[in-house]
Amino acid sequence: MSIELELEEVRPLAAPRLLTRVNARLAWSGMCVAMVGLMAIVCVVFYQVFGRYVLNDSPTWAESLAIVLVLYVTLIGAAVGVRDAGHIGLESFLVMLPDPIRRKVEIVIYALVGVFGACMAYNGWVLGTSVAPYFIPNLHVSEAVRYIPLVLSGVLIVLFAIEHVVAIIRGEEVAPSWN
Repeated sequence: MSIELELEEVRPLAAPRLLTRVNARLAWSGMCVAMVGLMAIVCVVFYQVFGRYVLNDSPTWAESLAIVLVLYVTLIGAAVGVRDAGHIGLESFLVMLPDPIRRKVEIVIYALVGVFGACMAYNGWVLGTSVAPYFIPNLHVSEAVRYIPLVLSGVLIVLFAIEHVVAIIRGEEVAPSWN
């Protein structure tokens, strides 16, 4: 009898769901991309300051590259924040609600977040394709590069919002990516 109890306790933890596994890897990869991007921003800005004040020859491409990198870091980091529930919320309001109502409100919140992510992805795609023929002058790459993180972030936000809705319906919690 005790052996059966031990097996029942282990079974729910044995195999995480596919969406959770995929999203956990995507979120972890997103955090890595954001960290590498942040380090790249620091290096590029340091090089620009060094070039301006020490070499007296500021690189013209450094500011444009730093701005593009900031877009990647903030948008991918924001998407990971949605999965880790690090976004701005009114937790004190939700805590005061009874559990059945709180769960319904959380589902509505994450559904709206998912719709917002879908709008980000769609409009980022439309804007990116409209400016693709033009180039960023100092970098000599397409202007569409600025809209790639908007599309990626939107898609990630949709996936992470779906994961949260499914977890709420099942009565589970989404474990943060950094665990």
